[in-house]
Amino acid sequence: MNQSQLIKSLKPKYKEFKVSLFLLKKNRLTKMALYGVVLLVLIAIIVPILLPSAQHIDQDANPQQKLLQPSLRHPFGTDELGRDVFKRVLLGTRISLQTALIAVGMALLIGVPLGAVAGYFGGFLDEIIMRFTDIFLGFPPLLLAIAIASFLGPNLRNAMLAIAISWWPWYTRIVRGQAVSLKERQFIKASKAIGSPPRKIIFKHIIPNCVAPVIVQASMDIGGVILTIAALSFLGLGAQAPAPEWGLMVSTSRNYFLNAWWYSVFPGLAIFFTVLVFNLLGDGLREILDPKTRKN
Repeated sequence: MNQSQLIKSLKPKYKEFKVSLFLLKKNRLTKMALYGVVLLVLIAIIVPILLPSAQHIDQDANPQQKLLQPSLRHPFGTDELGRDVFKRVLLGTRISLQTALIAVGMALLIGVPLGAVAGYFGGFLDEIIMRFTDIFLGFPPLLLAIAIASFLGPNLRNAMLAIAISWWPWYTRIVRGQAVSLKERQFIKASKAIGSPPRKIIFKHIIPNCVAPVIVQASMDIGGVILTIAALSFLGLGAQAPAPEWGLMVSTSRNYFLNAWWYSVFPGLAIFFTVLVFNLLGDGLREILDPKTRKN
């Protein structure tokens, strides 16, 4: 088989991938958002290695240089303990991304299997799962996360768990809707006909075919989760001092806002930029991965 024949044989298999790649190259806003996400990931990986001392309050504090204005030496100024705000904002990138990914990952582990089971089996089991889901959806996610974090105790681990408990119902509803449609497809009926057990059908056929909408929702939720983590830390229910977490930095800086505006502005801008790029990326992925929303 020559090269042209090989390409033709592979074309049907990779046609969807090529279309998605073409749409990604065509959408400049999505490309910029993707570059922004890559930049944040690189910062989260590299900066803690280059600035290990800045993570410890006793090594980086310098009270003689407290609340200095932005300068060449301190681009984002210093805080009330003389710590460089620029370093702490960069270090906060890992905390925000790591906690958001873990929280969304836990929500996926809960919501996706429940949605697949409810959609595939239907009937009484579907009713139980979806009514239980509706109970959680009846509360605003942030309010529910605040209540759960208050009950569990103020720390970052409990904040991630609280967010996961607040977020999983959205994935259950998405996957359930997809599963109801998928179980009527011919390949699912064929799998049943040859005697495949329900567990195999759910994890081998149902869930893999729900990946696209789940990825879109998860990419958009990461920005919302980062904002929620910052809000919990601002209220004292998330990260605790001296962690360089953006929401905690904004909370601490409010006492110095009139005299040191930079202390709260730059962590706030970091939150804004991160949430923006993930939301833009999610919108772009929805257009790319969902044929119904693709532009001609």
